[in-house]
Parts: sequence; structure tokens; C-alpha cells
Amino acid sequence: MEKLNPKAVWIFFFRFLGIGLFLTLTLGWSVITITDIVEFAFSWWMIILLAVIWLCGSYMWAKLSYDNYKFEIGEEVFKKEQGVIWKKYISIPYGRIQNIDIHRGILARILGLSDLMIQTAGYTGGHQGGGFGKREPEGRLPAISQARAEEIREELIKRAKEAKPGI
Repeated sequence: MEKLNPKAVWIFFFRFLGIGLFLTLTLGWSVITITDIVEFAFSWWMIILLAVIWLCGSYMWAKLSYDNYKFEIGEEVFKKEQGVIWKKYISIPYGRIQNIDIHRGILARILGLSDLMIQTAGYTGGHQGGGFGKREPEGRLPAISQARAEEIREELIKRAKEAKPGI
């Protein structure tokens, strides 16, 4: 199975870092408001310590996420597996592929990466990690090189056409 681009670690890192920044600031503010004025300086050190721990933890989790994200263009189906603690295995028959989009956000463009979005027929999906009300496609491949995203898209379009005679 093929892995994502090694720069994907940074995409995952900044995603986890954003979540942690909110949690660290919230927890830090709570600690400061609860403690007395005498312990105020100690509270700031606790916030800094929490931030450093979150930075290190975010990078380690991003590395683990990258190591456990794989995909394969098989004979009959597109396969994807992901997950560190809970594994998720997805198989998409080529005949179900409806649309393939390539997205390039600002961080992805800076790193020279793309997100490949494989939309399928009949996928109801869930609200997974894409923001409020935003539905993530069943076959999302984050952080692959621009050239590789184009190659995969062309290959999947070809296979989807072959799987649907008459198109």
C-alpha cells in the first residue's frame, strides 16, 4: 500500500495543534482565575509547560497518523486504511465513484500538497473533521503531492469509466 507524502505530518500537526491551542488557553485561563495572586507566576509556568507538552504530543500524534494512513488502487476497488487507535478500512468500488476533486488549501499549497476528494454514490457520510456542517468525502486522501494527485485522479477516472459501460 502507498503512503501519503511525508510532508503530511505537518498538515496533521497543525490540525492537532489548533485543537490543542484552544484547550491549552481554556485550561490555562481556568488555572489563572482559580489560583491566588501569589501563585500567579506559577500559573504561567504551568501554561507554558502544558503548551510544550501539547506541541510534543501533537507532533507525535501527527507522526503516528501519517504512519497509519495508507491507500491502494486495486484491480476492483480503491482501498484506504487509517487510524492510530481505531482503524478504519474503506473499499470503494470504481463503479460507485461519481466525482474526484482536488483541493489545495493555503498550508497545503505552501507545502506543495493537495487533498484528493473521491465522492461516491450512496455515501451519506458523517460530519467528520471537516468543520461545522461540512461533510468529508468517503475517499479523502489528504496531503499528497500535486503531481501524484493528478495521476491518481486520472487513473481513478479511467477505472470508473471502465466500470460503468455506456459512459
